Amino acid sequence: MTRICDHCDRAEENRESGFTLLEILVGLMVFSLILLALEKGTQTALMAFDRQRTAIGSQGELEAVDGFLRRLIAHADAGGIQGGLVFSGRPQGFVLRGILPLSLGGSNDAMADFRLGVDAFHHLTLSWTPYRHIRDDKISIHNNVILNKIDHIECHYLTGTQWAENWSGNGLPSLIKLRFVFPSGDARHWPDIVAAPLLAQTPG
Repeated sequence: MTRICDHCDRAEENRESGFTLLEILVGLMVFSLILLALEKGTQTALMAFDRQRTAIGSQGELEAVDGFLRRLIAHADAGGIQGGLVFSGRPQGFVLRGILPLSLGGSNDAMADFRLGVDAFHHLTLSWTPYRHIRDDKISIHNNVILNKIDHIECHYLTGTQWAENWSGNGLPSLIKLRFVFPSGDARHWPDIVAAPLLAQTPG
């Protein structure tokens, strides 16, 4: 009888002094579940952060392109009555003569002939050649990609009170409206760019 009591006393002492194997296993399982939940939560937070960072980067890029195109249109040359056409507008791009931006290597009031459009690789491309008062057959053509992964652009031109998809003639349209159309599933979005040439009237 004394031996049985001694065994019970030792078992009771063991329970009081530590955890049983079953309790340790249960504790480890609960801890693992907590770690798994924390890991998933961290991954979700990181994915959300990456999406936000990408969106902010895309918005910043679009904002820069927006400003560049507005300045390009604002400084378009209206030409002269005897100087021939210097602006031609089509539904998916336009050609104009204007001031060569400093970002493209311009200096002082250097002029260039520009063509804006989307190429076969879905790049919004600005092609340009330095403007010369005399014909130069050796003049080089420069191509600058200003926006990637774009399906097409839509352009409209205002004369009087009417918007049109095509424009040609002396001088410049009163307003130029340009819309970026992104591929299906692309999360990017940007409002229409509506810009006015500063010299919309043909010089006399």
